[in-house]
Amino acid sequence: MIRGFVYTVIVSLFLQPVLAQTGGGSTYSFLDLTNSARVAALGGDVVSLRDQDLNLVFHNPALLSSGMHGNLSLNYVDYFAGVNYGYASYAHSAGGIGNFAAGMHYVNYGTFDQTDELGVSHGTFRASEYALNLFYSRSFLDSALSAGVNLKPIFSSLEQYNSFGIAMDLGVSYYLARSLTSFGLVFKNMGAQITSYTNTRESLPFEIQAGITQDLAHAPFRFIVTFQHLERWDLSYTLENDEVEFSGSDEESSGFDDFADNFMRHVILGTEFLIGKNFHIDLGYNYKRRKEMKVNSHPGMVGFSMGFGFRVSKFHFTFGRASYHLVGGTNHFSLTTNLSEFYRKAN
Repeated sequence: MIRGFVYTVIVSLFLQPVLAQTGGGSTYSFLDLTNSARVAALGGDVVSLRDQDLNLVFHNPALLSSGMHGNLSLNYVDYFAGVNYGYASYAHSAGGIGNFAAGMHYVNYGTFDQTDELGVSHGTFRASEYALNLFYSRSFLDSALSAGVNLKPIFSSLEQYNSFGIAMDLGVSYYLARSLTSFGLVFKNMGAQITSYTNTRESLPFEIQAGITQDLAHAPFRFIVTFQHLERWDLSYTLENDEVEFSGSDEESSGFDDFADNFMRHVILGTEFLIGKNFHIDLGYNYKRRKEMKVNSHPGMVGFSMGFGFRVSKFHFTFGRASYHLVGGTNHFSLTTNLSEFYRKAN
């Protein structure tokens, strides 16, 4: 199992690219937005962390487990330029049949002024996008191995242009109890745009991700490594009117430097400090985000992220902040609880 997982990661990582860049070549890009404050603080993507956090299921449906029965999660993100988005989900376990969950992911782009080519106002319009997430998972091999699927009907409304699509995520998760190591592998956003905005159908932001989470038996730490965009090797890109590769630097680099730079663009690093049972601190680093978004003269904390979470009574509050550019970062707020605990108390 482990050899097969490692082999899949290595082979996928070194596949030659079909497209030149990761952005701008597909529709419904909001599907890649990070909802969970915890995941945002850990770098933006986590597919291998096994615990009872329902928000992790959004990134890998195989992480949905029977222990999440009755869990409710609410997320809100204060994004850029007045844009905000959120995600809400609920889980239910059906015993031997498997585990189910449903979630709604939305993005509100706000209200825009509608003007003609002369600048004459013709009122306002709104833009928003929605994706319903329908999860199913099942465990095998005494729960060491689990597989899951996420079916996502998508609706997008941008002024007078509407589009409907369907996407699906397939994921697996494997836990090695002897070494406290867990693995994850996800094929994200497989599907198609059923009705397009115009007469041209666009592709979905398909991506392959894999990850490893390592817990320590006698220390309150866990380390998380996530590999993104395994469907292509070259994640660098060129400026539209320039033949020179955009790498954030004008200096010439060696072949090894280019290899190391490209490899690190696939890597997201995260660390979680577990301070007792009710408090945790999260730190993350996204190399690709830093290379693409930083200003060389003032790189600041671009690419770094951090956050914390704590439990009060039956509620788990989490805050995460990710730095994208000098103009600022994103603030993520998450609230989770288990509704079953309220039912038991009432009975």
